[in-house]
Amino acid sequence: MKTAVTGAFSYSGKYITRRLLAQGDEVITLTGHPNRPDPFGGKVQAYPLDFDETGMARALAGVETLYNTYWVRFDLGGNTQPLAVENTRKLINAAKLAGVRRIVHISITNPSADSHLPYFWGKAANETAVRESGMSYAILRPTVLFGTEDILINNIAWLLRRFPVFGQIGDGRYKIQPVFVDDVAQLAVQAGARSEDLVWDAVGPDVFSFDEMVRLIGDKIGQRKAIVHLPAGLALMAARFISVFVGDTLLTPEEVDGLMAGLLVSPEPARGATHLADWLDANKNAVGARYASELARHYK
Repeated sequence: MKTAVTGAFSYSGKYITRRLLAQGDEVITLTGHPNRPDPFGGKVQAYPLDFDETGMARALAGVETLYNTYWVRFDLGGNTQPLAVENTRKLINAAKLAGVRRIVHISITNPSADSHLPYFWGKAANETAVRESGMSYAILRPTVLFGTEDILINNIAWLLRRFPVFGQIGDGRYKIQPVFVDDVAQLAVQAGARSEDLVWDAVGPDVFSFDEMVRLIGDKIGQRKAIVHLPAGLALMAARFISVFVGDTLLTPEEVDGLMAGLLVSPEPARGATHLADWLDANKNAVGARYASELARHYK
């Protein structure tokens, strides 16, 4: 079967592509980073993810299933989350023009059109576009992904390795339910093989308070540090200072709001099987060894 993945040379799209190739699919990718190293040895033909509907439709000709991982984490210059909503509509229109049968769309837990947070209302708008497309669809709603290329877990470990204490946002009691990126990829490929419309929360087996997760990471990498609870505004000021130092955006006010509102947990049963503690045991020497830059990943 011929399939397409947005962002096959990036993060979650790479794991989905590996699984599709392993089952014998022909895979193409639409990518905004065509010059990145190809992890698939030329097996995946790349086309521009430039949101030109006609051009993208030509690239998607003959594709049976499209796996869409495209989104932006935060606004930067003209690359905004409202623009990402419009871009997603253009991608969906191109898929319809090309005759794509099914779309597997990666969303987020607890999206809401009524949310004041662009990330969550934008994801809700994208889900509406998928549902109204007329294509067969599967919508997967992961929380925070962890894996070798992860940002959040890696950078918590990076901070623990380099600072004498860990500055926590608020009381640290708010919950988080991380999920292994390859578990999400497995679910995506399973969902792609089905025919019915479905919406799945794609979450891991562990629910932590944020303090519990920080302590677990510290224990596993041998860097347990005291946690100092800071008012959200002060924690953001500290994050901005570190952001200047590392040349990145470490944290945004919207991300703080979403985290403290409990939006990164699910009421549904866990569909991912990988425990964060087990993954940390296997990767304890590498996680946090280098800072993981969102800007370098998506904008450079």
